[in-house]
Amino acid sequence: MALIKGVWGPRLNLLSTHIAFHNTAPIHIRTSKFTISTVKMVKDTSTVIQEFNELVNMTAPELEDWLTSSASTSSGWAKDDGSGESIGHESGRHIVEMLSKNPERDPQGYEEGDIPHMRKVVAYCKRHLAQEGEAKKDAEGRSYKSLKNWGHDALKKE
Repeated sequence: MALIKGVWGPRLNLLSTHIAFHNTAPIHIRTSKFTISTVKMVKDTSTVIQEFNELVNMTAPELEDWLTSSASTSSGWAKDDGSGESIGHESGRHIVEMLSKNPERDPQGYEEGDIPHMRKVVAYCKRHLAQEGEAKKDAEGRSYKSLKNWGHDALKKE
């Protein structure tokens, strides 16, 4: 018998081919032959801030101007609240607030409450930059527009 507890989801009780789902925590598989464990890796705050500052290459005014354009609203997943705003557009507004409070991007200038959103921004940008290759460099493409909503302008020169 093996017992699997999912970090991000259900617990599975495996009895030969039978699988039952329950809610619980970390993954740990133990059988008589092997043990598999996973640990949710969480980056430390200083790494998150550093990566956020590197990936978000737009200033607060640049991002704010972008978010007022019609191109900004033409990409991304719509929120579930019926507002019609995309998740990335909402994220962009949050990024503008953070950068407006800390335009110099001083790691000490961010608030503790900013860190969870920075984690989302870093994860989103890294994932999409790795997956979408040249698509992110097409200024008319949805990938480019979506990344820009999250504060990353793939065409901006460093």
